[in-house]
Amino acid sequence: MISRFTDPIVSVLYPQFCGSCGSTVERVADGAACRACWESTRLFGNADPLCQKCGLPLDSASNETLSNCSGCADHHYDRAFAAGVYEKAMLASVLQLKREPYISQTASSYLIQAFERIEITPLIIPVPLSRRRRLERGFNQAAVLAKAVARRSGLRMDEYSLARSSDTPMHRAAMDSKAREATVAKAFEVVRPGLVRGQHILLVDDLLTSGATVSQCARVLKKSGADKVIVLTLARAV
Repeated sequence: MISRFTDPIVSVLYPQFCGSCGSTVERVADGAACRACWESTRLFGNADPLCQKCGLPLDSASNETLSNCSGCADHHYDRAFAAGVYEKAMLASVLQLKREPYISQTASSYLIQAFERIEITPLIIPVPLSRRRRLERGFNQAAVLAKAVARRSGLRMDEYSLARSSDTPMHRAAMDSKAREATVAKAFEVVRPGLVRGQHILLVDDLLTSGATVSQCARVLKKSGADKVIVLTLARAV
């Protein structure tokens, strides 16, 4: 109700332009993207044909019996869920999250919808940043998302048991999956194994691209005794 009165005032005094199409964002709740871009962004639901492991959208028209893609068989996590495709409003939201520790009400609602498709009660752990990158950015965007899920669900969040043991190069769009895996190999460690042993872990990040980062995180978590690792991201690259 309040937003009906505040949205027009905010759009005049502090205009926000859509990070996808450049139009004016008229609703504060929509964050970095306009309503039209949110409505045209592909969001995932229970009926969507997705890889049952990594969450990649599948072409059901070409093979109705297909339930897994061919690229995630050696990944160490058990399943991955995402709110939607890394495009339009989701792309703008992820990029905004890398600049400031903020997730819009709309993006948060879709993240929670994705979380509600998960059928375990997990310990929530964000993918960690290196110390240098954390100092440069001032925050960990994965932790922002993890806190949003923890607040909504009432589940416990552990931001310190999983750490990045080395600083790694930024992943570039042109890098293939092998190159991405090489950059994060041996980059993570569990510093408090007693707190993850026997746990179901919800590993949270902003974006799943090749899956190399979350796979390496899952590998060390399971090596330290975690029973299961489920990945939750705001967006999924396709």
